[in-house]
Amino acid sequence: MNAHPERFGSAALVLGATALVVSVAVAMVRSDGPPWSDMADLACVVAFATAIALGEWLQLAASGFRGSAPISTAAAFGLVFTVEIPEGHHITYGASFVIAVTAVSMAAGALARQVRSGDVSLVGTTGRLLSVAVAAVLYRVVHLRQHSGVPAADDGLVPWQSALLMLGIAGVALLADILFTSALRTTSTGSVSAAARLQQTFVQEVRSSAAISTAVAVTGVLIALAAPAVGVSALPLFLAPLVLTLFAFRRYVSIRATYLQSIRTLSRLTDAAGYTLPGHSERVAALSVAVGRALGVPERELLDLEYAALLHDIGQVALVEPIPGGATVLAAPADQRRIGADTLAIVRETGVLDSVAGILEHQTTPYRQVRELGEEIPLTSRIIKVVNAFEDLTGGQHTPRARDGAIERIYLGLGYEYDPRVVDALLRVLGARTPAP
Repeated sequence: MNAHPERFGSAALVLGATALVVSVAVAMVRSDGPPWSDMADLACVVAFATAIALGEWLQLAASGFRGSAPISTAAAFGLVFTVEIPEGHHITYGASFVIAVTAVSMAAGALARQVRSGDVSLVGTTGRLLSVAVAAVLYRVVHLRQHSGVPAADDGLVPWQSALLMLGIAGVALLADILFTSALRTTSTGSVSAAARLQQTFVQEVRSSAAISTAVAVTGVLIALAAPAVGVSALPLFLAPLVLTLFAFRRYVSIRATYLQSIRTLSRLTDAAGYTLPGHSERVAALSVAVGRALGVPERELLDLEYAALLHDIGQVALVEPIPGGATVLAAPADQRRIGADTLAIVRETGVLDSVAGILEHQTTPYRQVRELGEEIPLTSRIIKVVNAFEDLTGGQHTPRARDGAIERIYLGLGYEYDPRVVDALLRVLGARTPAP
């Protein structure tokens, strides 16, 4: 999620399509697939491929969360690690065939989802394919030393040792996915280098996806460990909890959408009462989220940023006389602080928006207190301060003249009132939104 999603999507499309073609070609050249006469292997492949495609079709995606397809990824890991099925039958296909089957299945599932809803993350899908490729190479090529068309030799490990090994490989593979997607979504911003931004994004992504990644890795390993006893029945048996998680997630997203709508309605009170220009809070929220993405703010924090931006002027309802145009940036500093305090009191009265209150608490604090006094002011607070000033100074107009005049006024307070890095990000976002002449 970023200021230029189309650029990252195009890069992911090229990489994903290349990986699909190469994996299928390599599998065909190496004759790595099972013989047509081996019905047991073919049935196993079809079952795993179906689960992967369905999982990709039912992937988790919502604003504020890192997109994932736990069912697809867990089934793919199961395909990677499964080397034996009932009656002592050992799988003959190797790593290149596993990667090819996964690539085709993920592409089919992603295409079906694109046709249904148009909500497909090419970056996420390509990253998941990369993680499966890493796991297949590490397990089947490096560890088992499996050759094309030949069953993998017994590695001599007892079940618990095999489980730990597979969990370790799955963990490395998932980290490769996160590193890949973080690299595609990372840009250098101002004084922050691309390497520093990549490190920050990578750590944030690891933290946000730790729980679901653990569940995915464990599920894939359990499928492989159970396959010698129950065969492909291990797929529905161990994927069922992830399916339930999917329904729970969708329910949560629905509730959160209703919650956001309630906040939007509350934010319009100042518009309805004539304290702010119509649509002011929603414009500030939309632009703040765009700037936050350009600065690499984690998806979970972007949601709080959106809430805070929607409510940032709610304290104006306590004013006896409205500020002309609702432009708090033109009010005296003492009045700005009073409006900010009233806003904070209203938000804290809800009892459920503590993180949003933390952002709003510092929305009027000048940037010089960070530079000169070392005060800790959240980046999200600095974003709202800059974006609100821009919207106040443009008066909701989108003409080049209004934009240039607002930016010129903001530059007068650069480094004193406003964070230069946030202003740079605002300029990049505005540049991306401005149509070419």
